[in-house]
Amino acid sequence: MRISDLQAKDIVNINDGKRIGRIIDIEINPEGKIIYLVVEQKRAIRAFVTSSLQDTTISYNQIKKIGEDVILVDF
Repeated sequence: MRISDLQAKDIVNINDGKRIGRIIDIEINPEGKIIYLVVEQKRAIRAFVTSSLQDTTISYNQIKKIGEDVILVDF
């Protein structure tokens, strides 16, 4: 699977079913394993908050399932 394939998927929280956002970056260790995903917040939320708010990071162990259209996370 390519990073661009992951970026096309929505990130959904399994605890409440809400969409968190989309992947904008991935941190990878020297061995090539994913450390965490950087997720852009939904645009509607971003429009109402200050620019000092950071993007969300999700560690690899929080990923529960990578499906065809979504990535389910325990966030």
